[in-house]
Amino acid sequence: MGHTSFTREIYQSFKEDSRPGPIHMLNLIRLRDKAEYPDGRDATGFQAYQSYSSISAPVLKSLGGSIVWRGGFEMMMIGPENEAWDICFIAEYPSVQSFLNMLKNPIYREAMLHRQAGVKDTRLIRLKPKALGDAFLTIPTST
Repeated sequence: MGHTSFTREIYQSFKEDSRPGPIHMLNLIRLRDKAEYPDGRDATGFQAYQSYSSISAPVLKSLGGSIVWRGGFEMMMIGPENEAWDICFIAEYPSVQSFLNMLKNPIYREAMLHRQAGVKDTRLIRLKPKALGDAFLTIPTST
């Protein structure tokens, strides 16, 4: 059984933790071979997700969001060997509220039909952007 949407409890927790500043959302997506539309239309999972992407992209942009990283999955080095992802990207939103506004947007809600039809399993991980550098961990300096 795949994960395709968040629970009511997670959504509430997300809303309550509305710290200032941007958020990054790591998206790992596994597509269905054949999309599962409620009306039974014939499409692949890729085609359904492509429709979702085309419809939702202007909404993301209008809220000040963007894709800040995109990559192609090659192999699992540490983790379940049977996990592979068809689509991997990080979306940046100016704030928690901008992400919530996207979810309420009627055009985005229309796009979600395609996402739900095409996605077999997904991970959506909220991240706090931090400074880049040469080390895996940076130690805060005291002033």
